Amino acid sequence: MRAIEGLTSKGGHYSPGMIAGGMLYISGQLPIDQTTGMIAEGGIREQTQMALTNVGRVLEAAGLKPENVVMCHVYIPDMGSWDAVNEVYAEYFGNHKPARVIVPTRELHHGALIEIEAVAEMKE
Repeated sequence: MRAIEGLTSKGGHYSPGMIAGGMLYISGQLPIDQTTGMIAEGGIREQTQMALTNVGRVLEAAGLKPENVVMCHVYIPDMGSWDAVNEVYAEYFGNHKPARVIVPTRELHHGALIEIEAVAEMKE
């Protein structure tokens, strides 16, 4: 087992990603702009894009790409956002379609509109 180094996980006792058994487990990524440390401005579309960008940062740190993702858990407090989330998600992954669940939840940390965790395969 090894943690992904070089990425911060401010405020919590966790690693942004952990490699074990040939898989990369990506902790829940909020739509926090890594430059400003703030939630991405805008609505659900902008926050979905930022959360996916943060997933991508962890993938890249492990030497992987979005095509390596096999499963995503998406948490949103408003199921009315499902269509917008799905559109941005589809743009990010393109023809690749990892298994996915969208889970309705209560409010998320820092008032975020979305949180995304993922599992990726290290090699095919």
